[in-house]
Amino acid sequence: MTNDTVILVIDDEEEHASAAAEVLEKVGYRCRIAKSGKEGLKIVETGEVDIVVTDLIMHDIDGLQILKATKEILPEAEVVLITGYGTIETAVDAMQKGAATYLLKPININHLRAEINKLVEKQALIRSNKELHKRLDEKFGLSGIIGNSSKMQRVLNIVKQISGTSATVLITGESGTGKELIAKTIHTNSPRKNNSLVILNSAAIPENLLESELFGHEKGAFTGALYQRKGKFEHAHRGTLFLDEVGDMPLSTQVKLLRVIEDGVITRIGNNESVSVDVRIIAATNQDLEELIKEGKFREDLYFRLNVVSVRLPALRERVEDIPLLIDAFLREFSQVYKRKISGISLDARKILYKYSWPGNVRQLRNCIESMVVVSTKDILDVETIPDHIIQRKDKEQNSVWLQPGMTVEEAEKELIKNTLAAVGGNREDASKLLGIGERTLYRKIDRYGLK
Repeated sequence: MTNDTVILVIDDEEEHASAAAEVLEKVGYRCRIAKSGKEGLKIVETGEVDIVVTDLIMHDIDGLQILKATKEILPEAEVVLITGYGTIETAVDAMQKGAATYLLKPININHLRAEINKLVEKQALIRSNKELHKRLDEKFGLSGIIGNSSKMQRVLNIVKQISGTSATVLITGESGTGKELIAKTIHTNSPRKNNSLVILNSAAIPENLLESELFGHEKGAFTGALYQRKGKFEHAHRGTLFLDEVGDMPLSTQVKLLRVIEDGVITRIGNNESVSVDVRIIAATNQDLEELIKEGKFREDLYFRLNVVSVRLPALRERVEDIPLLIDAFLREFSQVYKRKISGISLDARKILYKYSWPGNVRQLRNCIESMVVVSTKDILDVETIPDHIIQRKDKEQNSVWLQPGMTVEEAEKELIKNTLAAVGGNREDASKLLGIGERTLYRKIDRYGLK
């Protein structure tokens, strides 16, 4: 049997390292040996290691330091600690810090091989799942939609279900939540993807020109109509028309839009002949259309025609657990755009960005990170790079969005821990620093509140 898994064995007693490596090589694993902790770390830093088997007690760098460094450099690598001085406390500490397992000397050959086999299978499953998600992202074009929160997962599931159809879609949500991105994703994964996605912002077009934009006009149809012009519907034939801010569309235009949806034909201004069009419509708005209907500003029959499938995008304050993912994605994006070698963002800065309410949603966060990248003179974004208006507004906000009157102390503590973990991307060491408690105390509270 051969296996591509690379196992690094670290032990300052060379005969022990060689014996463990030989045991694993006999069943097909590729092994490297380090005769000291420092030598082992150099090999880890190459990035060419899948599993580390290290002695706990060594003269220069001990096994727990190896464990910590490996998890920082290679988060997906597994670490097995081996020692002849085993205690329950040491084992618990090692496991809490990320060790995969803890073995005692003298090593049982079958036990070692069995544990390594389990870790190899685990890593293979993780790689398989990542590859599957990658293929799904490529298939569905979802790689640009960032979010692991339950609310965003619901959105993605709906998008996957409806993309292959020609159903009319109504996307709702506050400004800056990514409605156009969702529309593009739906089109990219539809049977119409090889034809045009045409975008029209109803709020950006003067009322007297909106019908011409939609339906086109003939030469001389009105003052300034110097030539025949096709409208958005004709340009979107056999493709998709994205009507952004449809709630701002005048009632007179709404009537004509309804007729096109029902009959599939348009009539250019200044012409009596109808033109058949095959267009999928995706509409979006940041307004409450049902309220506009009550106010007489939006037609109820058009609303029902547009609202065949509804996709509601949550505000960023409703999906705060996605903020760290978005920060890191935008940081990578703008570091490349501006050719800046920025490796991360400080804990203090993350804390401020996480607690901010983001009234402008994802768009505002994206602009904020771009600004921070541009003005930063360091390789780590810090508090001084955060735009002043965000700092000032954050200082005025009296309570975090998750803290509600009537909460018990335990409920508040649970929410505080959950949101702090999200703010630091799940890094428990960083979370304990922000919370001002020891790591072991944090681990106990995580277990107590079921936050794993």
